[in-house]
Amino acid sequence: MLRRFRLEEPESVAEVSELLGRFGENAKVYAGGTELLLVMKEGLVQYERLINVKKLGLNQISAENGTLKIGALCTHHELENSALLQQQLPALVKLEQNVANVRVRQAGTIGGNLCFAEPHADPGTLLMALGAKLVADKGASKREILAEDFFVDAYETSLAADEVLTEIRVPTPGANRKCAYLKFGYLERPSVGVAIAFSLTGGGVSDVKIAAGCAGPAPKRVAEAEALLNGKSKDEASRSLAQAGAIAGKASQAISDLHGAQDYKEHIVGVLLKRAFQAAVS
Repeated sequence: MLRRFRLEEPESVAEVSELLGRFGENAKVYAGGTELLLVMKEGLVQYERLINVKKLGLNQISAENGTLKIGALCTHHELENSALLQQQLPALVKLEQNVANVRVRQAGTIGGNLCFAEPHADPGTLLMALGAKLVADKGASKREILAEDFFVDAYETSLAADEVLTEIRVPTPGANRKCAYLKFGYLERPSVGVAIAFSLTGGGVSDVKIAAGCAGPAPKRVAEAEALLNGKSKDEASRSLAQAGAIAGKASQAISDLHGAQDYKEHIVGVLLKRAFQAAVS
C-alpha cells in the first residue's frame, strides 16, 4: 500500500533540478512509475515528494548531424514503433519489443529505466555497445555522460542529486556498422544480456564494442574482449569468440541469485556473445 506523498508538477527542467536540490533524498523523479511505484508499494523505499516530469515533453525522437536523439520520456512502446529507429537502429527496436510486458512498455520510459538502474534491465547494455551518451541537465547547464560511465552500481547512477536525464544520444550507425543484443532468462527480467557492435569492411572487423549486463550489479563494457576481435578478419574474429566470451563472462561481475548461479551466468555470457556476433554479421 502506498503511503501519502506530495506530487510536484514542475513545467521545466530547471524547476525539477531546483526541487531535487531543495528536497534531496526526500524527493524522487516520477515518470512512468513502473519501477518506482512498485518498490514504494512494497515499502522498500519511501519519498515525501514525487516530482512528475511528464509535462516536460521529452519524448521526441530525431536525427541530427549523424546522431539519433531520443527523449528520456519516450516510452518503450514509442521506441518499438518509431519508424526512424526501425530504419536507423533496428537493434534497439528489437530490444524494446521484448522489454518486460505490454503494460510496462506502454507506461515505462527509457529514461526511467536507465535512472532506476535495476540490474536486470535491458537498454543500458545495448547503449554501451552503441557508444551512446546520456544528457544530464540542470536547466542552466548540461553535460554528456558516456553510457559506460553512467551506471555505478545496482540502483545507482552517476547523475548528481540535482541533475535530470533529458536525452539519449546515439551515433547513427553507418552502412558497415553491425550490432545486436541478445538476452536469456526464465523469468520476466533477463538473467543475462550481451550486446556487440562493430564495423565490418572488406571482411575485416574493427571498432568493436562489447557489453555484458543483467548478470551482475550493473552492465559493463569489456575492452579486453573487444581487443581480441579488433583488426581481425571475420573468420579470425569468429575463432576468438570463445576466449572473448570467457573474458566477458568474468567481467560481467555475475552474482548468484534467483536468476541463476554465478558460473552459469558467466557461461551464458559467452554463449550469447557468439550468437550476437553471428546475428550482427547476418
